[in-house]
Amino acid sequence: MQLIRIELRGRAVVLMGKNTMIRKALMNRHEENPTAGLDKLRSIVRGNIGFIFATNCTYDDIRAVLQKHRILAAAKAGTVAPVDVVIPPGPTGLDPSQTSFFQALNVGTKIVKGQIELVAETVICKEGQKVSASEQALLHKLSIKPFEYGLEVIQVYQDGSVFDAAVLDIKEDVLIGKFMAGVANMGAFGRELGIPTQAGLPQMFANAFKNVAALISDADFTFKEVEEVKKFLEDPDAYAAANPSAAAAPAAAAEKGSSKAAAAVVEEEEEEDGADFDLFG
Repeated sequence: MQLIRIELRGRAVVLMGKNTMIRKALMNRHEENPTAGLDKLRSIVRGNIGFIFATNCTYDDIRAVLQKHRILAAAKAGTVAPVDVVIPPGPTGLDPSQTSFFQALNVGTKIVKGQIELVAETVICKEGQKVSASEQALLHKLSIKPFEYGLEVIQVYQDGSVFDAAVLDIKEDVLIGKFMAGVANMGAFGRELGIPTQAGLPQMFANAFKNVAALISDADFTFKEVEEVKKFLEDPDAYAAANPSAAAAPAAAAEKGSSKAAAAVVEEEEEEDGADFDLFG
């Protein structure tokens, strides 16, 4: 705790206190300023909890400091295991007189060269379950400290809202991807209803241009934006040779369309072959 306070000094303030006093202070402040959302903060003050106020740093800086200052701890009976505790197979260094500890936990062992050896990898404690006295004694004899303890960010309070700390793990590219997916859905929804939206305008203009290009593809009338399209339609092979990158997309689309047409033809042929079958013939 002291190392965390020292490293965060000047950047953040660590506050630990009695939960009843903290809830009382938050309630009084909420009555003075009901719009600050302190009632939501008061509702999470339960159990072994404290506060870290970021005064001159980001949340990521605080979490980095907390992750750095953690200590290993032995398992204690009655505590909830935060992770699975697994003992690998091999020699334990214990003499054969202590096999009773392993037998109480149904752990397979054998005696090799005067010491107990585990036959296979064994899970002693499971995550979320309480540690028993036998498990504590066995881990103590094996000098295993399976758990680590320290401060952990659970909830974040910002601008009157309280949200889970897992939100901080969401990367920027994930947020951008979700936002762009929402924009695409909004644009598709607007096009389906026939209502122009800012998200759907690029697709609407693209479809309108395709229609115009299709109408004047065989006409003498032309304009600058459709000249490349007409060149491609007049001689696709020559255009592809002169502009390989520009012609790659239309060629791929054409190949995809031809494969779909071939699949449709195959399905039609299969249907025709089965049309002559008569159950009562």
